[in-house]
Amino acid sequence: MESIAYSQNGAHVTITLNKPPANSYELSFLTALGNIIETINQDPTCKIVLINSDSEKFFCAGADIKVFGNNTVEQNKEMVVAARRVCHLINTSSKIFIAAFRGHILGGGLELAMACDIRLAAEGQYLIGLPEIKLGLIPGNGGTVRLINLIGASRAMELLVTGNTITATTAHQYGLINHLYPTATFEEEVNKYCSTLALGAGEAMASIKKFVLQSQGMSTAEALNLETALVNPLYETPDGIEGFQAFIEKRTPNFK
Repeated sequence: MESIAYSQNGAHVTITLNKPPANSYELSFLTALGNIIETINQDPTCKIVLINSDSEKFFCAGADIKVFGNNTVEQNKEMVVAARRVCHLINTSSKIFIAAFRGHILGGGLELAMACDIRLAAEGQYLIGLPEIKLGLIPGNGGTVRLINLIGASRAMELLVTGNTITATTAHQYGLINHLYPTATFEEEVNKYCSTLALGAGEAMASIKKFVLQSQGMSTAEALNLETALVNPLYETPDGIEGFQAFIEKRTPNFK
């Protein structure tokens, strides 16, 4: 689809949303995005996936309200299932997903970003929030769970029950955003961040992602057992061997 583009530079893949004016989604958009992510997840050369927007004003405003309003309940449920599929594909991927935004990010758009592993943002007065309560709904694509995990129950409760928005500065203070960059250097900083991360050990990063997601709620003993199960196979991987060799030779490792 022209409204979703993706390109690859080595181990770094970029998915760009381009559906003016607000990258609001409907079923065909979500299906195409899910299919693209599914294809990328099967690519062994990819380590890092960046999701950004071609628009300076919007990252994604979530579901297209006009479409949502004209749909039947069953059609809307089908759209929600497609949105959940996208978030699930991101969440369970062995790739590290990064969301980069510099404009309004609301509802399902914020849920998409929260499904990613890392969020990078530009400074600015754009709006960030989950306003579903104002439609008599609650987030349905993992937004409640992920918001609580990222910023804590008390702050999440307030944002969810009021539907109010926050600024990028506040989101950064809350821990919703990992890094906040000046607008003028935003694209440069994002590219630098992704390029650096793409040089890392892919299998080890995938294991870290699996541990972070699966260890939540585990006892210390269970988490330690999971850590052991994940680290043991890495010693004999090409990256594991290269990492040790590079350390001994006092050089930068060349991970594949």
